[in-house]
Amino acid sequence: MINKTTGALGLSAGLALAAGSAFAQDSTYGYVAGSMIYPYNVSTAQGFEEAAEAAGVRAVVLDPQGDVEKQGNAIDDLIAQGVDAIGFLPLDSVVAESFVDKITEAGIPSAAIAVQVGDPATRALEDVYPNLNALVTPDDAFAGEQAATLALTMLPTDRTVKIAIVEGAPGYSAVTQRTLGFTRALDAAGISYEIVGSQPTDWTPEEGEAVCQNFLTSNPDIDLIFSQADDMALGCARALDAAGSDAFLIATSGGSTLGNAAIEAGELDGSVCVKPRLLGQLMFEALHEAVTNPDSPKGQLVSVDLPIITKDNLDTCPAEW
Repeated sequence: MINKTTGALGLSAGLALAAGSAFAQDSTYGYVAGSMIYPYNVSTAQGFEEAAEAAGVRAVVLDPQGDVEKQGNAIDDLIAQGVDAIGFLPLDSVVAESFVDKITEAGIPSAAIAVQVGDPATRALEDVYPNLNALVTPDDAFAGEQAATLALTMLPTDRTVKIAIVEGAPGYSAVTQRTLGFTRALDAAGISYEIVGSQPTDWTPEEGEAVCQNFLTSNPDIDLIFSQADDMALGCARALDAAGSDAFLIATSGGSTLGNAAIEAGELDGSVCVKPRLLGQLMFEALHEAVTNPDSPKGQLVSVDLPIITKDNLDTCPAEW
């Protein structure tokens, strides 16, 4: 496993040279997103397409609409078309192993974005699935730790505090990893806390609002709600306002246009910045490296910086989605 950490993309001179080459003009790279109803995923596709255009490579983006079977079919279609490289955003980390194996058997480089390939309960993030050329993703456990670091600046320390967690969708490794990092950091700080609720969503504001309504009905004295993404936090903010709750609200997977606006307005107390367009660009770069240099190592982990953002430093995280 090779770990590359980057805070900004610098397309290599090799990519610029490839832009005018016959090789690049004849190349097609495919990207199978998780679901294009999510602005985050759309931004990853935009970054992928921008990097492909800069390198003179044709990009094909397919939308499996959040369906694992459709994602597998889309990957089959790309293999049948004979594309030169395939990237995808796994909808199920365990099922994704079979997708990678199939791509590898076809002799095509592969990269996964934003979500781990392999069961996160048994495979560490750094232990990249061996047939995968690159995993391009935030460290979601660290994102959870960053959220806890933010929470610790807000929570009282003279009593047991009540915390609820708004999870993402089941099947995503990020769900377990963000919760793990969050609770691990709270434990390390020695704060006394109780998780009074933790419920899954479909990553939408509507689900976030419904889940937070449930939390507030059961525990109106909640001290803090941790949303695993900006989108659910937007709905949760509505629920907090309707209930007249003073609970703090924080998130990860931040840096969205609406999320940043909510922080600016004081509806969201803070988040952890991520740049999905950058991730899409980095995925293209990893695939391009594998295509142009067949001897490049597999199992590369490409991670990104995850700074905490609040109203005081929003300018450090311009919205990308």
